[in-house]
Amino acid sequence: MRVVVIGSGIVGASAAYYLSGRGVAVTVVDRGSQGQATQAGAGIVCPWVDHPEDDAWYRLTSEGARHYPRLVEALGEDIGYAKVGALLVAEDPVDLEPVRALLRRRYADAPEMGEVTDVLTPSDLFPPLSDDLSALLVPGAARVDGSAVRDALLRAAVARGAEVLHGSAVLTADGQVRLHAADEDIPAGNGPRRAQPGPGAGAVSGRTTSWRQAAPLAPDYPPSVTGDLTESPLEASAEGPVGAAGDAPFGGPPDGSPGGPAPASEPVPPVVEPIVPVPPAEPVAPSAAERVPAGEGVPLEADVVIVAAGAWTGEVCRPLGVELPVFPRRGQILHATLDGVDTAFWPIVLPRSGPYLLGFPGSRVVIGATVEDVGFAPRVTMGGLEEVIAAGLRVAPGLFGATVSETRVGLRPVNAPGPALIGRLTPRVVVATGLSAYGLTAGPFTGELVAKLALDEQPPIDLTPYAPRTA
Repeated sequence: MRVVVIGSGIVGASAAYYLSGRGVAVTVVDRGSQGQATQAGAGIVCPWVDHPEDDAWYRLTSEGARHYPRLVEALGEDIGYAKVGALLVAEDPVDLEPVRALLRRRYADAPEMGEVTDVLTPSDLFPPLSDDLSALLVPGAARVDGSAVRDALLRAAVARGAEVLHGSAVLTADGQVRLHAADEDIPAGNGPRRAQPGPGAGAVSGRTTSWRQAAPLAPDYPPSVTGDLTESPLEASAEGPVGAAGDAPFGGPPDGSPGGPAPASEPVPPVVEPIVPVPPAEPVAPSAAERVPAGEGVPLEADVVIVAAGAWTGEVCRPLGVELPVFPRRGQILHATLDGVDTAFWPIVLPRSGPYLLGFPGSRVVIGATVEDVGFAPRVTMGGLEEVIAAGLRVAPGLFGATVSETRVGLRPVNAPGPALIGRLTPRVVVATGLSAYGLTAGPFTGELVAKLALDEQPPIDLTPYAPRTA
């Protein structure tokens, strides 16, 4: 059996890993587009505080969290995974009661979250935090390095015989795959382009019932820059306002966006280049196929095609004559260092309002992220950084003297109708996208799900809620 996987993010890499382990001939194709979500994500695995009213989302993310320990053991290498716990913080202890009740209700079916306890002085566990905060500790929460997971999965797949190619995979109307050079100008299908959904599209959690926000907040100011949202995703660059400083779903105040850009009366010109550009991910095993000639492309044999191209999935699938309601949601994230401070096992910080924070080895602290519906514009902006920094310092004023070491930007793939999109588009083509801010939580598990679909095997969960709905 031959399977082509389009996209080498965490979902595509996971699918390749599981399929190659079953003896399938796997070819992974990735263009390395700037803004891929896997390499930008913070890596928070704490699903139990989210989606209190959406069983489909919660089932996928909770199974994704439960999947990680088995994966870590199977890979046998450091992927940055560690159970460091999560501090749910709020200025008013009363605000912790709804999430406490939610965790208590879910504990019986998810004991891996650990026993939730009160923390009287959160700064004892995460020193830069404000002394005015109250907290609950969820000890089972983990952090993971998304790029390390993806790379480990691809290395393991290649060791089992998979091939990773750099280029643009283009589908034909009957689901065949042709490989073009990555820098070749490829027509993006024949169908009409989908207008960008407005703020709140894809929201599945209420703004007052979910601890961590699942949709951008409606801004209280008009956008200073607007654009034609029907233009090609590969060309779109016009940007609207920055969303809440809280990676959907991590944080974000229920009553407005803190520290956003200036109102329309004082427009801020868009930044032309990222402050610290993140290079596109390199394939694990480059091949001569990355030097394919322009024109018709090189056909790739496949019995099944898995499209796991993140926010670009709709463009990839358009030649099939379908319009997938998938769009990009930008997140800007800041990395800072505290010289000489051991941050490796600091807990994740998830405020009721504001940004998330978490520590990694190397005296590194990650703060993020914005929630922006601005099209395919993977740029770090002055307004986005100002928002993240201002909100971060309100929660953790002890970071005032930290060194800004890196900025990252990712385009989260969002399925406008709601939960992730996982299932068959045609007898030949399987799709997996729309994990939004939960890509690093549920990505490896989702890859296993689509691998089973490709093999015509029964997935371990019912995929009906995630079935593609095309326009």
